[in-house]
Amino acid sequence: APVYIRPGESPNFTMTTPSLFPLRCQVQQYAWGKIGLDSAVAQLSKAGNPDFKLEADKPYAELWMGTHVKAPSMAELNGQVLPLSGVLQKHPELCGNAAAADGSLPYLFKILAVNKTLSIQAHPDKELAARLHKEDPSHYPDPNHKPEMALAITAFEGMCGFRVVEEIAAHLTTVPELKAVVGDAGDAFQQAVASKQDTKAALQSLFTALMKADVGLIKAQLEGLEARLSKVAEQDRDLVTQFVLRLCQQYPGDGGIFCLYLLNIVQLQPGEAMFLGPNVPHAYIAGNCVECMACSDNVVRAGCT
Repeated sequence: APVYIRPGESPNFTMTTPSLFPLRCQVQQYAWGKIGLDSAVAQLSKAGNPDFKLEADKPYAELWMGTHVKAPSMAELNGQVLPLSGVLQKHPELCGNAAAADGSLPYLFKILAVNKTLSIQAHPDKELAARLHKEDPSHYPDPNHKPEMALAITAFEGMCGFRVVEEIAAHLTTVPELKAVVGDAGDAFQQAVASKQDTKAALQSLFTALMKADVGLIKAQLEGLEARLSKVAEQDRDLVTQFVLRLCQQYPGDGGIFCLYLLNIVQLQPGEAMFLGPNVPHAYIAGNCVECMACSDNVVRAGCT
């Protein structure tokens, strides 16, 4: 059986196969993950990690590969199980120009299995991340930014970035429930779009109004919206209507559902990808993907939580 070397201990090994060795990676069991062996995360863990113990009724959301302190990977080398960071620290040549003195990797690689919509979220840029980490390290565990790319390995659905302003303005006209929630900010936004002036500031005010709207008002308007859209024949429901009704079942009364009228809906086929830059609002809705990002776990959350 492999000998485990804990972080801080000196591993006794000589690198004989420097370019390829197995990893034992940790999983995250967030509530939105697919259940048991329906999850690609559980399937991969069961196949490749002898330490993994499956709980058939539990969600398996993410498989992390890297050196992030929240879930660092272990490496199998010459009969020993070693912290990956220790191996990379002893053999920086494995990282080329990305080598760090502490053996950390500058990126984090994940597999995601999404069963239920994640929260509407954004990741801070480097400057904001450093400030948030200093002010609130319990919620922002590292000082790093988190640009990321998601590559679909099944059909994959999500939201990413704001729609063009003309589309949002049109939704404020055709979706009275949204207009009722954002109030005067909706009128100001439509005026800005019509005049083509200060649309960025108006969009910021509109999104802020949605995020800060009264919870009771949101709940009442969503109930009315769901009732109205449910009467539309299935074959006549456009893409946004389909997603709104789905999310109403997952997060009844949550204001994040209105984000479907503000953000782009993205549908990827296997092999297609989307890039999520710093401060770009987004949410994954369903499917399996590979994610690669800067080594960070900083998240600013909005709706669908």
